Formats: sequence, C-alpha cells, structure tokens
Amino acid sequence: MAGEKILIIEDEVKISRFIELELKYEGYKVEQAYDGREGLQKASEVNCDLILLDIMLPSMNGIEVLRRLRQNSEIPVIMLTAKDDTMDKVMGLDMGADDYVTKPFAIEELLARIRVALKRKASKIENTKILKIGSLKVDLDKYTVTYNEESIDLTKREFDLLKYLMENKNIVLSREKLLEAVWEFDYMGDTNVVDVYIRYLRSKIDEKYNKKLIHTVRGVGYLIKDE
Repeated sequence: MAGEKILIIEDEVKISRFIELELKYEGYKVEQAYDGREGLQKASEVNCDLILLDIMLPSMNGIEVLRRLRQNSEIPVIMLTAKDDTMDKVMGLDMGADDYVTKPFAIEELLARIRVALKRKASKIENTKILKIGSLKVDLDKYTVTYNEESIDLTKREFDLLKYLMENKNIVLSREKLLEAVWEFDYMGDTNVVDVYIRYLRSKIDEKYNKKLIHTVRGVGYLIKDE
C-alpha cells in the first residue's frame, strides 16, 4: 500500500484537486500549494516523499522553484507542463527533475511515473551501505559510526535516529515523523523523547567535534545538513 506524502505545486485549482483525489484514492497523503513561493516554502517545511511541480506558476516559476530546491534537497520531482516544449523539458531535467509529464496527461501515466520515482528513491536508500556527511560516516553493515575515522559509541536508538537523519539529509523532519520512523509506534509518550535523543547525538557529535551538523527548524523539527 502507498502512504507516502506527495506535495502538489499547481496553480490550476481544478487540476490540483483532480490529482489530489486520485492520489488519495491510491492511498497517498497529499499537500498542496498554488504558487511557486508557497510551494518552495511547503517543500522545506513539510516532510514529503515526492513533489509534482508545474512549470507555469505565479510568483515564481517551476524551474526556479526546482533550482532552489536542488540546493539542499534530493527529493524526487516530477515536472508538470502544459507546453510540449523540448526546452522546458531539457531545462527541468538539467536542473535535477526526475521526470516530466505533459498536460493533458492520463492519470494512469502520472501514477506510474510516481511509482517509478518512489521506487528509485527507496532503492537508492537501500543500496547505500555507507552514509557520509563531511567527516561523519555511518557504516550500515558494520553498524559503526566514525568522525575522522574516530569511533563514536551510540546506543541502538541513537544509531537508528542518526541513520534516519542521514538518509534524509537536508530534509526537515518533524518530531512526529522521526517518532514514527525510529520508534515505530512502540513509544506512546509525547514527542519530547525525540528532543532528548537529538541532544544525546549533539553531545556526542556536534559538541565533541565542534561541528554543527544537526539543525533545529523552530516549530517544525530537525535536519542534518550536508555542507
């Protein structure tokens, strides 16, 4: 079953609503934005698994939204365009789009392309045995964490939290999302437990090595930045 969250950035309300209904019917969760600036803001605040991005948008066009998005995020993006224009497609792909669909499109084709993009993302994560951010390295096979080749001793929960942050580097993750992914619903208390474990990681990594990797986005959650 699906369950992934998809952000639709589309200014035509009827089209956005149609896609929303179809995605929800397939089991996806949906967020929506109706202009470029709102879409870019939501992309940074809402933890989504994929973005459907129209090219012709008010306030900021889709190409510019994608350009800014790719400065700190690798989230899959499928471009939507009313133009059957090769230059639009080439520009979008050069900027880092994963795929494109030209309007009008069959919803079955869009759903198929979404499935492929999400499967590619999942495969990329699964095939990554070593996660690296700067001098910080997590070896998933050996279950070890090092900084400049110096071993860092983490508990299983700390390791799982760091692993999830690094798998989603540069993406803001809410406390609820972290709780769901790392604790897997076996913890029924409030989300403050996430703050506690973030402090544990910071004391063992950021503070020990004087390198700020784990960042707080006030009112939203946490992210680990690849700088």
